Formats: sequence, C-alpha cells, structure tokens
Amino acid sequence: MPSKNLSPFSRRSFLQFSAAAAALQIVSEPMLAAAARKSVPMDAIMIDSNENPLGPSQPARDAISAIIPQGGRYLDNLTDDLIHTFAQQEGLNPDHVHAFPGSTPALHFGVIAFTSQQKSYVTADPGYEAGMFAASHSNARVVKVPLTKTYAHDVKAMLAAAPDAGLFYICSPNNPTGTLTPHADIEYLVENKPKGSIVMVDEAYIHFCEAPSTLDLVKAGKDIVVLRTFSKTYGMAGLRCGFAVARPDLLDKIMERAGWNFMPVTALVAASASLKDSNLVPERKRINAAIRRETFQWLDRNGYSYIPSESNCFLLETKRPGKEVIDAMAQQKIFIGRIWPVMPTSVRITVGTHDEMQQFQTAFQKVMRGTTAFSLQPGKPVRTIRRNGVLPS
Repeated sequence: MPSKNLSPFSRRSFLQFSAAAAALQIVSEPMLAAAARKSVPMDAIMIDSNENPLGPSQPARDAISAIIPQGGRYLDNLTDDLIHTFAQQEGLNPDHVHAFPGSTPALHFGVIAFTSQQKSYVTADPGYEAGMFAASHSNARVVKVPLTKTYAHDVKAMLAAAPDAGLFYICSPNNPTGTLTPHADIEYLVENKPKGSIVMVDEAYIHFCEAPSTLDLVKAGKDIVVLRTFSKTYGMAGLRCGFAVARPDLLDKIMERAGWNFMPVTALVAASASLKDSNLVPERKRINAAIRRETFQWLDRNGYSYIPSESNCFLLETKRPGKEVIDAMAQQKIFIGRIWPVMPTSVRITVGTHDEMQQFQTAFQKVMRGTTAFSLQPGKPVRTIRRNGVLPS
C-alpha cells in the first residue's frame, strides 16, 4: 500500500513531472565544495563542506545495522513513522510535513514551484547558492541582497528590491556566515511580502544555536516553508534525510515538481532514532560551540579577522584573494571552503574536530606567514576548476 506521505495529487502527477525532475540537476553543498577541489589525498583534513565529523549517533548506527536484513523491502511505513515522530515532537499536524532525501530537493523544487519569469527569487549575498541554480531552471530573475551590518538578512531591503518576488529564501543561521536573522525580522517579511509569494526558511543549522525556530509560523498557517535536515547536527550528510514543513497546499505545489521520491530505509530509521535520542542535540551543540570558541580565541590571539558565528561554519578574512589561500591550504592537505564573489578575500571554514582544527591552525599560520612551499602572490590569476558542470563561486 502506498505511503501516506505521498499525496494522491503527487501520485497523479508522477508521470507528468518525473521526466522534468530527472532532467533537473540538483546542486548541493557537496557538489559546490567538490567543484573547488582538485585532488584529495586520503589523509586530508576536510573542513570545506559543513559536514559533521562526528557522524551518526550510536542509536542511529544501531538502527541502521538492525534494518539491513530488511534492505530488500521498500518499507513505506518507515516514512510515516518518522514524520509522525517529528510532528508529535514539534506539535505539528503530520500532513504539514514531507520527508525528502535531505533538504536540498525540497529547496530546489520549492524554488521551481514558486518562481518564474514573472516571479523573482530573492536571497542574501553572501548566502547559500543552491537556490540560484534552481531559479535558472524556472527562468526567474535572481535578486541578491547584501546582509546587514550585523550579517542578518536585510528583510526590508529584500522587500524593496523585489516587489515581483515569488520566493524569499532565508537561511538562518546563514551559510556561509553562520549568523542569525531575528525571528521578528522573518515575521516582518512574512507579513509584508507581495501577495502570493512564499518565504522559505532554511533551518539546516538551527540546532547549533539557541535561536527560536520559525515552525510557529507554519502552525499559524502563514505562507512559509521551513526546511530541516539531518545532515548537520545529526551527522547524516551521507545518509540523506530531511523535511519540508508547510501547509498541505504549499507542499502539494512542491511535490507537483518533485514527483515521487523514495526514502532510503537506512536514513529513515537513523533519523527516527536520532529524534528519539534526547541527549544528541544538546551534546553536539556543546561540542561544536566549544571547538568553535577555541578556534575563535586562537584567531583573536593571532590577529586574524572573522565573522562571529553561531553555527558550524564561519567566514575568515584572508586579506588576499581567497582562492590563493584555499590552494595553499590544500598543499598542506587541509581543504577549506569556497569563496563568495561579494567577499573575495574571505574563505569559509567548517568547524571540525578538536584535532582537525589544531591542524588547521598550524597550516593556516604557515600559509599566512608565507613559510610554506606554496607561494602566495597577490594579484596572480586564479585558474577556475569546473566539476560536474558546476563553477565554484
């Protein structure tokens, strides 16, 4: 029997939209990170993809092991079990939640659903780039709005810049800055946006900070879609599981574009086990915050500038072309994140383990002091690397 998570409307539209969905290349964080790499040694330190080096929790690993003998079955009921667990914990109606293999498909198909040649896609600059790639498939105008002086989304400027908006994308904490946009600002955007437009709030990094979620706006029936993922705090980036949370009519519009998506049984049981582990989020938040704080203290002692973050990544100022620093760090087998055109002398750093950040500090000091074999030459042309048809930003 089909899963309840697949609405009748989605089933009817499967054949119509499956070909279009297959043709749409979904750009994700690992693709954007890989586009900036050359070759990666086996012993490299990877702090460039905002992954959680701790991986899945022990209860999640145990659940994966237990489900392996049933891996030959589709087990649609596992999706319903996961959704009901999440909905119960968050005080939501289950029909307001749809599961996806990570939050990336929901982001992409949401952009396709709510933008067009007449309806713009509005995002922060710098901000997570994946939605802009999706907007190119709907031929939507992309409007990039600078962050405020405190690195929050400038919601009033976003409204002013796009009276024709179809979708406003808010990532809070933001990728790449790790900074928050106040709940009150998001409320203001929801209440003052153009009629018929949607606010999409990406809460991929919400569990690393103390900020309130915007799920309350979903419960209030607002024009908002909230994205959640198990890739970050829960350490399941390679397993692929996430949610889109919204009114059923908004979810139906996303699913019209997405078609049917089957969830891996390993991801479903791991996600369910993770939600039921009451110690997981507080412990991971504590670990990440402690390592992030130690890293910032080291940067402060050595006179390096960065944007204070409340997430598992931050932007580090290099005072020279960031791509040169990225390449020099790679020579030290330390792979750090990409650059954003609006801030070409900043690089994104993912918070790794304590040992990984110690090795990062050693390599970064060598690179910045010019004591490595890799020479940094300001103004030197940088070769562009293209992987899987994606250019690094």
